[in-house]
Amino acid sequence: MANVIEFHFDVVSPASYLAWTQLPKLAEETGAQIDHRPFFLPGLFKEAGSSSPISIPAKGKWLFVDLNRFARKYGVPFGFNNKFPMNSITMMRGLLAYRDTPQFDALTGAFFDAVWVSNKDVTDAAVIAGMVAEAGVDPDEFSAKVSDPELKQKLVDVTSDLAKRGAFGAPTFFVADEMFWGQDRLDFVREAALAA
Repeated sequence: MANVIEFHFDVVSPASYLAWTQLPKLAEETGAQIDHRPFFLPGLFKEAGSSSPISIPAKGKWLFVDLNRFARKYGVPFGFNNKFPMNSITMMRGLLAYRDTPQFDALTGAFFDAVWVSNKDVTDAAVIAGMVAEAGVDPDEFSAKVSDPELKQKLVDVTSDLAKRGAFGAPTFFVADEMFWGQDRLDFVREAALAA
């Protein structure tokens, strides 16, 4: 069996963004294939009985201080989005719809950049349409796909399945059956992938 690192993420998660910036290096160092798996974080919180760290004021304040430290360590741009916390469901449905297409990487990059670098209002349909077009996807096609009832249910199902595997936040990684939570566990993910 191939060495695979499952990367379960939601673009609304700043820790998912930071982890995502490090995945090419992680794949190169371990020889592992990164399996990108979009899910809906608020749905996971509900299923797992969890909540966002930002919901605890003192923890939320510390969280972004720490995330900025990691961004500096990684040498990547990072900023607080004025609309945070925002609803990511349209973007996550879109990523699930295009997961097995050549446009997936461009869409993922566009959405992460919009939320955590460019401070865009991703709750605005016109903003999403512009990002989608820049990523090489027809906005009308994208809109039709994210409105499809079967796709909506699929996002619910993959999120529920992730909760059943023990996940409670983002990002969540699996190497074989071993789970890791948070971008600050990348060293452990690396060790597990090298040992796989």
